[in-house]
Amino acid sequence: MQVSVESTSNIERRMTIGVPAQEIEQAIDKRLQHAARTVKMNGFRPGKVPMSVVKRRFGDGIRQEVLSEVMRESYVKAVEEQQVEPAGWPKFEPKTVEPGKDLEFVAVFEVLPEIELGDLSKITVEKPKAEITEKDIDAMVDNLRRQQATMKPVKRKSKKKDVVHIDFTGYVDGEVFEGGTAENQKLTLGSGQMIPGFEEGIVGAKAGEELEVEATFPDDYQNKELAGKTARFEVKVNEVEEPVLPPLDQEFFEKYGITAEDEAEFRAEVQKNMERELKQAISNKVKNDVVDGLLETTELEVPQNLVDQEIDRLRQDAVQRFGGQMDPQQLPAELFTDQAKRRVKTGLLFQELVKKNDLKAPAEKVDGKIEEIASTYEEPSEVVAHFNSNPQQKAQVESSVLEDEVVDFVLDQADVKEKKMKYEEAVQSGQQQG
Repeated sequence: MQVSVESTSNIERRMTIGVPAQEIEQAIDKRLQHAARTVKMNGFRPGKVPMSVVKRRFGDGIRQEVLSEVMRESYVKAVEEQQVEPAGWPKFEPKTVEPGKDLEFVAVFEVLPEIELGDLSKITVEKPKAEITEKDIDAMVDNLRRQQATMKPVKRKSKKKDVVHIDFTGYVDGEVFEGGTAENQKLTLGSGQMIPGFEEGIVGAKAGEELEVEATFPDDYQNKELAGKTARFEVKVNEVEEPVLPPLDQEFFEKYGITAEDEAEFRAEVQKNMERELKQAISNKVKNDVVDGLLETTELEVPQNLVDQEIDRLRQDAVQRFGGQMDPQQLPAELFTDQAKRRVKTGLLFQELVKKNDLKAPAEKVDGKIEEIASTYEEPSEVVAHFNSNPQQKAQVESSVLEDEVVDFVLDQADVKEKKMKYEEAVQSGQQQG
């Protein structure tokens, strides 16, 4: 087998492979002999079909099968021999395939890029610093109660946190705009569901009242034709409801899977959950800053094969997340391209940092992560045992811990600045980044 490799770009290779004709013909003859022993044809006993008939009937198809197999097998051997790292399966371009001649074909493929890491000390990381106050816990408990609230119609003026049932028609420059009308829509006042000014204009209105409200579309509104413009809405309030909050009793606690004797125990459990959420949010924010810094300080060309694979994963995730039955391939690739490139680049950079700095996932940290996950379940010991007996799931935890080790390694060299934030602000920063 003859092999030559040409670099057509930083990450693309053209590998020309030659296979002796004798090797091809021997493989074809062997396949034809096997067919002659097993094929069933009218007029012939099993195993007695003449080779000339087998060749005439099946020769072309068998030749194509053999050529395809030889190209695949020769490519794998050539890759090992040349010590290259393909990023995905190649595209084959046959050059010489005529009977009696040496097979020659080209395998076009991408390789993993050579990475020259940038100066990690130039990376800036903003790390949120926040504490959970009693006021934060009050707000969380209030939010949980409102999720379980029942609604009661009222005749008074509406106020924030009431739910109004409204009809409205919106006008921009005197014309009704697309999506600017609704009938009997439910709206929680103060939720920020509508554009700035709309909900504020309804606060104080009673059931049966008709009014005009002005509101302005944000400059970054998704519909560019409406961005920054002021709209006039004709609104009719059909009904005003106030939430009736449930009492803080054991029945309410159990709806959130919490076993508590009284409000104090319930609040303590809520605080634990908030602490976990805050920790995760800070971790997300820091990791995102690290990734941003790595991408800014390191030039990196990514193989399209890997990007395409990541796009397919994101498509499948999107369909599963929304419970759809559609074919993931129907979702346009453009929706996921930027995210897919970022993920692939991040993965390659993390792998390079692991390899160059011999980073590992310490066993004690893996065990700690498993125990942390298990602590959110009713029977933590069973969850720990499950992870320890399931190599695939434990490997996922090890991978997560290794990512944390990479982040910590970069943080040791980066410019890390703490920023004081309120609890809600810190959590939102992590959600936006994660």
